[in-house]
Amino acid sequence: MAWAGADRAVRTVQNHGLPGPLDTWRALRDTIHREVCERGFDRARNTFTQSYGSHELDAALLLPRVGFLPWDDPRIVGTVDAVQEQLCRDGFVLRYRPQHSDDGLPGTEGAFLACSFWLADALSGTGRDAAATELFERLLSLRNDVGMLSEEYDTESGQQVGNTPQAFSLVGLINTARQLSGHSTRTSARRHERS
Repeated sequence: MAWAGADRAVRTVQNHGLPGPLDTWRALRDTIHREVCERGFDRARNTFTQSYGSHELDAALLLPRVGFLPWDDPRIVGTVDAVQEQLCRDGFVLRYRPQHSDDGLPGTEGAFLACSFWLADALSGTGRDAAATELFERLLSLRNDVGMLSEEYDTESGQQVGNTPQAFSLVGLINTARQLSGHSTRTSARRHERS
């Protein structure tokens, strides 16, 4: 996400004529990209990792939409596969494995609904539209009687848990619906660039 911040700063200066140290931000963006690819990627497992030197995964790795690498890059495909295999509980995505991450918080968590929408996006982006649609429909079925989603879903009890309603979950629903329907999920301040 540090790369995305630097990239958006560069794009803002380029696309909107705003002042900023463009060369410095470009260099920063390129340095971060190179470093993440070198130090944040586990070549043996073909997946990006939660942090440098770690073998753990994090659902935030499911955000190739920010443009760090294209959807069809083998490192992205490998990361999507690894997250799906290692961070899913009953088909829904955990943010990370708390027992393997020093987050300072006791206990466990439910599956994060926003992260599960990210997986649906990633499945679609990597050409697995049927699996993406199936996951999206499962997520839709979790909505409460007024159509809202919470922050998490407890797969054991079959109940939504955490903050309700949760904007991140609902934004995930909208973005995934747009992606699965073939619309852009990118945002732009320019009206003519909107889809």
